[in-house]
This record gives sequence, C-alpha cells and structure tokens, in this order.
Amino acid sequence: MKDYDVLLHVKGESEFTADRAAGMEMLHIAILTSTSAHAKISAINFDDARKIPGVAGIFTEKDIPGNNEIGNIIADEPLLAKNEVHHVGQPIAIIVAESRDLAKKAANSIRVVYEELPPIFTPREAHAKGSFIAPPRTFSLGDIEGAWKNCDCIVEGSVEIGGQEHLYLETQNAFATPKEGGGVKVYSSSQSPTAVQKTTAGILGLPMHQVEVDVLRLGGGFGGKEDQATPYAAMAALAAMILKKPVQIVLKREEDLCITGKRHPYSSDYKIGLKKDGTILAYDVKFFQNSGASADLSTAILERTLLHTTGSYFIPNVRSYAACCRTNLVPNTAYRGFGGPQAMLVLESAIWKAAEKLGINPVVLQKKNLSKKGDEFPYGMKNLSDNAIKCFEQADKKYDIADIMENANKWNESHPSKKKGVAVMPLCFGISFTSTFLNQASSLVHVYNDGSVGVTTGAIEMGQGVNAKIRTVISRVFSIDISRIKSESTNTTRNANTSPTAASSGADLNGNATRIACEDILSRLKAFVADQLETSPEQVEIKNEKVLCGGKETKWNWTSLVNDVYFSRIGLSSLAHYATPKIFFDKKIEKGDAFAYHTFGTAIAEVNLDCLRGTYEVESMKIIHDAGQSIHSVIDRGQIEGAVLQGIGWLTMEELVYGKTGKLLTKDLSSYKIPDIYFSPKEISIEFLESDEPNAGALNSKAIGEPPFMYGLAVYFALQNAIKAFRPKINTIFDTPLTPEKVLLSLFNDHQ
Repeated sequence: MKDYDVLLHVKGESEFTADRAAGMEMLHIAILTSTSAHAKISAINFDDARKIPGVAGIFTEKDIPGNNEIGNIIADEPLLAKNEVHHVGQPIAIIVAESRDLAKKAANSIRVVYEELPPIFTPREAHAKGSFIAPPRTFSLGDIEGAWKNCDCIVEGSVEIGGQEHLYLETQNAFATPKEGGGVKVYSSSQSPTAVQKTTAGILGLPMHQVEVDVLRLGGGFGGKEDQATPYAAMAALAAMILKKPVQIVLKREEDLCITGKRHPYSSDYKIGLKKDGTILAYDVKFFQNSGASADLSTAILERTLLHTTGSYFIPNVRSYAACCRTNLVPNTAYRGFGGPQAMLVLESAIWKAAEKLGINPVVLQKKNLSKKGDEFPYGMKNLSDNAIKCFEQADKKYDIADIMENANKWNESHPSKKKGVAVMPLCFGISFTSTFLNQASSLVHVYNDGSVGVTTGAIEMGQGVNAKIRTVISRVFSIDISRIKSESTNTTRNANTSPTAASSGADLNGNATRIACEDILSRLKAFVADQLETSPEQVEIKNEKVLCGGKETKWNWTSLVNDVYFSRIGLSSLAHYATPKIFFDKKIEKGDAFAYHTFGTAIAEVNLDCLRGTYEVESMKIIHDAGQSIHSVIDRGQIEGAVLQGIGWLTMEELVYGKTGKLLTKDLSSYKIPDIYFSPKEISIEFLESDEPNAGALNSKAIGEPPFMYGLAVYFALQNAIKAFRPKINTIFDTPLTPEKVLLSLFNDHQ
C-alpha cells in the first residue's frame, strides 16, 4: 500500500515548519539562557547587544503583555525567567535580529550577574528535602503488610534508571506572522497545536481565536514536542506581535540538546514476595522521579508509571508509591512510553532477582504470573483480555523459548570468552490518555464534487503514519481508492480544542472521528440513491467505487453519484466528534477504568557478549504483538521495529551525563550515542497475535506507537543473563544504561 507521506520523504519534497518560511523576509531569534543551575539574577547588562547593527529587539519578562507562564498542568514555569533561574539553559531573554548569527552574537555579548543558590540534582536528595512538584501518590491493592508473612521468598533491591534524549531529526522551531486585527499566526513543530494556541494567547494577552496555529508535519517527536515545542512558538509570536514582522526561531542541535527536557530518570526501591511455586504474592515499590525544575508533564507521566506498576502480571497485594521530585535540571518531559517503561523495568528487575534467589529462570516466574481476564490491576480496573497469555503461548509455540535458551547454554559451554544471553519480555500497556478529558477528537471531511476527498483532524503526522491510517479509514468506509484522499494540515481554525497527538491515541481518536464523519456523509449518499430508486437505504452499497442496490450495479459510480448529490444540494461535508466511551478515573481514591483497552505482546531477545571487551551484539528479536485488526500492517511493523531499537538504545547506550554544576556534558552526537543500523538486531521477526477481540481502536485496530518500546527490556535482561553466564556469582546491579563500559566493569570489578 503506497503511503503519500513516505513518497514525499523519499523524493525530498516533504515540507516541514522551517521550509514553510523559506524565501520569506523575516527576523530571527536567539535565546539568552542561564549558565547557572540555581541562582538569583543580580543584574543583566544589555548595552553591548543593543549596539550591534541588525538587532531589532531584546525582550525579557517585562515585555510580555499577558501572563508569563507556560506551565500546562501546573503553573510553575515562566516563559522568560524573572529574578531567579532554576536550571542551566532556562530562557532569560530573547534577542531578535536580521539573521540568526547576529542574534546569537548579541546574546553572547549580554552579561548576567548571578547570586548562586544551592542546587539539587538527584531525586533522592530532592525527596529527602521535601522538594516536590506535587504531593506524592500511592496506588494499592489487597493487604500488602499482611501478605509478607505468607511469602516463602522475599527480595529487596533498588534500580537506577537513566534518561534519554529524543533526538528527533527536526529540532525545535517555529515561525509567526502578525495578522490583521492584532492577531498572530503561528507555524509550529508541535504535537499539541491547541496547547500552543492557548499558551501563546495567554502570553500575548489575547483570546484564543486571535491565535491561529498550523502544523503540517513534524520531523519526529517521540513526546519531545508534546509540551516543549510550546515556548518556542510563544517566543516567535511575542516578537512578531511587538515588532509587526514575521519572526522565526530554529534551535541548533547543540542548543536543542542542552535546553530541552528528556525522558525522566528514576531512582526506585522495591520489595517482592513469592511462594515457593513462583506465585508473586506481594510487591511494594517506591518511584522517585527526577522531574527537573518545573512540572511540565511530570505528574501525568508519574501517574502512568503508577498505572503500569504490575506490568503484564497479576499481583494480589501491591503498594506503589511515587513522587515527582523537583531538581535543578531542565524540566523533563513526555517520551515514548510516558512513564510506563520505568515501571516495567523495576518490576522485571525484581522478578529477575527473585528468580535468582529461587534458583530458577525468570521466564518461569513471568509465565506463571501473567495477568488473565478478570484479574484486577492496582488501580481497580479489571483485565478485559487473556491476550497476555495468548501472546506468550504463541511466541513459545512458534519460537520454542526453552530450545532457544538450551542452545544458548550449549554455545556458552564451548565459548569461554563470549557468552550468549536470552530473555523474554511480556507486554501489557494501557491505551488512553490518563487525563480522561483528553480522550476526544474531531474530524472534518469534505467530499468534493469531483469525487476527491479532503480530511483535517487534530492528529499530527510525525513519521508514525497516522495520516496514512486516517486515509485508510476513509478509503474503507467509502470503498474508494486511497489516491483520491488528501490529508490537510492540522489547524486550530479548522479543528478546535484538539488533544495532543500522544499516548498512542492519535489514530484511535482521530480515526474514529473520521469514521463517524464518513458514515454521516455515506448515509446521505445512500439516502439519495434510495430515494431515486424508491427503495430503502439498507439496500444501497458502495463497493470498490461502484454503487450497488440489492447487490446489483446501478447507473452510478462514486464520481457520478457525488456529482449528482452535489447538484441536488445535499451536503458533502461533515464535522464529527469522538469521545472514548466508558473510561474514568477517580484520583481521590486512585481507582477507575483508566484505559479503553490494553495492548499485549511478548518479545524474545538473544544477545552475544564479548566478555573481554564488554561489547555486544543483538542477535535476534522475536516478537508476537497484539495489534488488534491492523489498519496498515506495513506501518505497524515499521513502528515496532523503530520502537524496539529506541528501547534498546535507552537501556544500553544512550547515556546522559551532567557536570557538577548541572550542565549537560553529552551535548552533541560525538558524546551522546544512539543506535544505528549496525547496532540493530541482526534478525527481527514480527508476527501479529491472532485475535478478533473488539476494542475501541479505529476499525478495531490497536495502538502501535508506544507499546513496542518496552520490548527493549528483553535485550537489557538478555545482557544481564550473558554477564551472569560469565560470572555466575556476580551481584547484579540494575543501573541503566548498560553501556559497554558498565558491562566491562561488572565483568571484572570484584566489589560486585
């Protein structure tokens, strides 16, 4: 199936936000950012900057006509710092000039005097000092204290989890143009056009209808442009409104790396209790999230961590405590998985340690404790499916997990300096926004009188194929060729009050809204034919662009029918709204049906470790994934492959390093390493679960963006098993990412 967006990418014809400004005469922004992690601003001298020819303006918080606030969930983050800075890279002023180089030159000439204050960089220190973004939360199930006495095996430990840079191809950027009547139009590289609109309107002191936001597509997002694209759009809009000229901001790669938020690092403690037969009876866990200096989306991310405390398993007694810890690092933000991967990594680490103590393979514990239909999650929702078990069984049947492990063990016996490791990762991931109100979308569908179709939704295309899926929905509902259909940009004047394209819900929400809009138009087309032929609409069918009545062809085809309907003055447009049904969550009691459904899967990873060098290869990833009834299997496979590699990168090589003053040291691609084609699994096999269970996805499909990211955990634990094969008595420490340096230290460092 041809994908319009992919064809444009391949031909180099795709337009992105910066491209849409090409050829326009405009001004450019550079940002003056803090060099201190925590300090009062004693003085700022702008004199030298203002003297530079070509500088059009320098703006601080004093120049903001509205509210100097960009916090989405909690209002704790100014657009431009006032009196005090809370992390290295915090914006203090924006400099507008005739070129980006001039603006940067002016920014570099500004002198800021700081009165240093003591910083906090780790979540454990922040927690000890009571430095929180919001009050800590606890989810619970059963009787955790009473359960311990029934456990035959109790294991306690800690897990340190590193962050991850988004490293989207297109850096943060935006441009804005003034409009008549005092308004502004913003072209933004954002996953959240409405958030950009609302926040920018607040900054400018305007009603939302005076701020138009347009997004054509993104060059990658992964969550990094859900909330953090907003300030750059607001900066461009502020300068454009004051100077009455078009203004653009484009971050260079190093700037983007240094001043944008990452995946949240976590420090966690766990205690797990089991019976002799491997049944998990109790799990007590504490999550200390490194939120950074302000809230951003940290509270929502922490909530999803809590919601995924037990992963794919049923545990009858659970206590899950979590705290958003305020530190003096850049505010961390959304990232693929949105807190779920951190929760699953801690639980899988606890299971790994418990299996070690029981002297059995972790797979035994995984299989025995898989959640089944009717089991309760710690947040009160019941599992609606047996697909966790089905995925595991299908993977075992197809690939024979025991045989893979046995072969690895035999290989290890004859290779003293190289070891293979195998691990399995079961997946259970909830699909919906955890903030219930966000689970809504609208779609505007136009059928033009030549039979072509245009659609505009709130979904943002960022390489994940959501536009192709929405066009496929239209193609199937109307039964027309997909080449007739065009996706328009997402624009706040055409689709108001949009939810972010996030939480893997873009295709679900916007696809269902599109389906409803198409069905509305289709009902009018059928009613017209029925009226003309004096029959009932139920007798009318459009199939492969042919119009049938009672199964027989009529005089119409798709094009002629649309044309006749138009001349009969019948509407060929529809604006439809969709809200995910039957979901709710009561934060007062921390219970509710938080998700429309869950996505399941099982991955088997095999790695080959060179124990003398600490280097490793991922030999294979074998995956059974629950995609429902896939709308577009090619896109779904591509999303799985990309998510797997990104998950592997997070856990094995993408290491963020900060200096003692809170400055990011891994600020370029020579020091921050990501997986490339040579680090990809040598073999990756993907099969979809054979399942026809109904769910809330568009055309009974299931979300695909985030869930496969968790399969990367299989590689992490396969590496741990390979290390264990070389040093059986090693005291395994869970500290990600497991870089070659850490592997080498663990192999030869006796203190472990």
